Amino acid sequence: MEYNTTRNHLIMKEYGRNIQKMIEYVLNIEDRDLRQGNAMSLIELMGTLNPHLRNVEDFRHKLWDHLFLISDFKLDVDSPYPIPTRETLRAKPDKLPYPKKYPRNRHFGKNLEMVIDKAINETNPEKKEGFTQCVGNYMKLAYSNWHKESVHDDAIKTELNTITNGQLEFHPGYSKPVVEVAGPNYNTNSEYQRLTGAAASASSPNKRKSFQQNKFKSNSGKSNNNKHSNNNNNNKYNKNRNK
Repeated sequence: MEYNTTRNHLIMKEYGRNIQKMIEYVLNIEDRDLRQGNAMSLIELMGTLNPHLRNVEDFRHKLWDHLFLISDFKLDVDSPYPIPTRETLRAKPDKLPYPKKYPRNRHFGKNLEMVIDKAINETNPEKKEGFTQCVGNYMKLAYSNWHKESVHDDAIKTELNTITNGQLEFHPGYSKPVVEVAGPNYNTNSEYQRLTGAAASASSPNKRKSFQQNKFKSNSGKSNNNKHSNNNNNNKYNKNRNK
């Protein structure tokens, strides 16, 4: 019985021991054409045993690289792709160039710093004030998210003034100025009708109130007359009864 301890090292476990034995057999074939045909058959078999590689981009290129890797780069066959070497597969990748932008205020982030620079360079005073209020409100939001408590507006105003060297000033409770609308134009007929209709509707509650008061008086008079007539009828009934 043959144990794994007496066998060669299994280079790629996902292909199994049998694929590695087949590649070792192909290495011993002297005829180049026959070796080339067996290598192509091995590629098809490796793709069948690992169907998940079909979802990988250029999966056949990866299969050929694995074939040369299992053969310890000793297989002499023609490949439709560049033949890898030991140095290219085991070479360490170059370090990624990380951005070297260090924000001045890390607790607010780089994006807020860009908005502050844009607000400082803004020439329109209304837009500049709008940028300043947005920056101040975001600073309040960031403070409440990190500290889980509210912050006073004076603290935000002082910190923004310190960050911008006095170039931006936060005004708590700022609102946009109200645009004044011109008065009504009495020269148009529609404006006159609108105003006269509004005046009529304003005087209508007084008319309705006086009408309700008169109606109440008339109803009260009728009720008193009814009471008097009922009393007379009762007196007549009592006299007849006594007789």
